[in-house]
Amino acid sequence: MISIIIPVLNEASFIDRLLTYLTENFSVDYISEIIVVDGGSTDATPAIVKNFDPINKHRITLLKTNTGRAKQMNFGAKKASGSILYFLHADSIPPIGFDALIVNEIKKSNEAGCFRIQFDSSHWWLDLAGWFTQFNWRLCRGGDQSLFITRTLFNKLGGYDEDYLIYEDQILIHALYSRKQFVVIDKKLQTSARMYRKHGVFKLQYFYWRIYLKRWLGADADALYKYYKKWVA
Repeated sequence: MISIIIPVLNEASFIDRLLTYLTENFSVDYISEIIVVDGGSTDATPAIVKNFDPINKHRITLLKTNTGRAKQMNFGAKKASGSILYFLHADSIPPIGFDALIVNEIKKSNEAGCFRIQFDSSHWWLDLAGWFTQFNWRLCRGGDQSLFITRTLFNKLGGYDEDYLIYEDQILIHALYSRKQFVVIDKKLQTSARMYRKHGVFKLQYFYWRIYLKRWLGADADALYKYYKKWVA
């Protein structure tokens, strides 16, 4: 069974839409629970989750922990009951039948992977970026594409590295690629282009590439976070 883990911090604009979609589209044969892990929201996010009233409300749990997506996702994983962990951002909507697709890959001995991505934007660069995510190349990966992984493999790798306040997804994905244990499901997950709209497509892409290059050249977690706080956050 799958435990969906959603880290949130001030996601009042997106969390109700995501929970509505998930509870209307998941199969009780595959999904054991939805765990929302709040990292200290100051908006209505916790109240929205707490008061959410779907048919399957008993399957939704709100947890609270310290800020930091890696910390939040690790905390959710520790509390999860499923043998498969599915990490999903609040502004991302997985494809119809996502749960069955994940289970099918696990049955084929693919212990970790993600979906292709499609931004909620018609900008040609973001269309191109999304198109490239169909290829199983590490350079084309990111946390917005979501991540499914067996609990056994997640624990073996030590989970997300909590030293990283950003880039934590890439650190774990790198470990998975090093083990040749990653698959891309050929279905599109839709995610928000809000950060691109905020900064401008090419400007933000430049910042992201700089972060990737800095890490490749040996920058530590603190240096990456300082750059992100200065130019992106």
